[in-house]
Amino acid sequence: MDKERAERLKTALSENNLDAIVCALPKHVLLLSGYWPVVGTSIAVALRDRPTHVIVPEDEKELAQGSGCVVHTYRPASLNRLITPAEAIVDPLKTLNSIPATARIGVEGGDESEPASYAAMHLFGTALPDSLRVAFPSASIQPIRDLLSSLRAVKTTLEVEHIRVACDIARFGFEGGAGLLRPGLTEIMAAQIFRDRMKRERAECPEVQREENFVWVMSGLNSAKAHGAYARSRTKIIESGDLVLVHCNLSAEGYWTDITRTYSLGSPDKERRSMYDAVFEARTMALNCIAPGRKAADVDEAARSVLERRGFGKAFKHSTGHGVGFEAISPNALPRLHPKSPDVLQAGMVCNIEPAIYIDGYGGIRHCDMVAVTEHGYELLTPFQTTVQDLILSAGGVSSNSA
Repeated sequence: MDKERAERLKTALSENNLDAIVCALPKHVLLLSGYWPVVGTSIAVALRDRPTHVIVPEDEKELAQGSGCVVHTYRPASLNRLITPAEAIVDPLKTLNSIPATARIGVEGGDESEPASYAAMHLFGTALPDSLRVAFPSASIQPIRDLLSSLRAVKTTLEVEHIRVACDIARFGFEGGAGLLRPGLTEIMAAQIFRDRMKRERAECPEVQREENFVWVMSGLNSAKAHGAYARSRTKIIESGDLVLVHCNLSAEGYWTDITRTYSLGSPDKERRSMYDAVFEARTMALNCIAPGRKAADVDEAARSVLERRGFGKAFKHSTGHGVGFEAISPNALPRLHPKSPDVLQAGMVCNIEPAIYIDGYGGIRHCDMVAVTEHGYELLTPFQTTVQDLILSAGGVSSNSA
């Protein structure tokens, strides 16, 4: 168990007059315990003056023991009876004698974004409070959505290191994949190349047991559509001269990245070079704004004002960034680098910086980095392909900067 996180949880419990926090969403189980559940049928119990407990199905015991928490198991199903996970966790909950009968228990509440931890996930939803009421009939159960959001926002030193490892794996994929981009590939084929390179790098990281990556490629006119709610690789064939936008969300042990690079397959024309220059100036200005105490809205303004001055204001169709780490693509994760955001940056926050230009019928460029806010500024967690020249590829996919 991350000692720094454990101390923060004890402080949060005390300051909010809670005896326990009980969570089931995998990102919150990870937050409370350091264990990322596989199929969503595990729960974590953080206590004010006791170690954190996790209750997991029997076949996740081996993985959960690596968290350093107190591990309890249950049998989710058998041939002798039919039972739901919400019913199965009640007996293990009753064994937690450190939770007083009249405890105040904080639980998840409200809508949440949850990254996929497996091909199919169980979500307890409102069944978790019901299970707690069966186990602790006299307890007071209250939603603590805002508290959990603030706890997720400021990462510990160890959590930042986990995110750094995930970014390093993604870096290998971007650098290796870019060298293999060429005309004639479909977007789907190109995305698979980047994914395969990341999987190869993960094999070289014995400390990472579980890694998943999602990569999408949007080229030519499709790159202008990358501002939507989701990305999509198509059967379009990549052509010489295309802008090729590559977006990646990768997780290592449940810690997520949000990274985009846009390559030019051949030298960009004057208009596209102007777009690149505007995006990179906006990136520089946004990065220069990042420091503890700065308003998140000021970071957005720093990037947005550059694009507006250069005539691309209306083509920047989303905020400059949002929190990343326990989730990848939630625009509501703190800090929200949005024109209307009330958030203030704190050391330990991790977010993306993603200035972009999308011109329908022409093309789009987005450059999405990840940064950690430090005591005196920021650390760039994605220090690769950081100049326009790095992104200009020959027809064979090699950066002209390395030619």
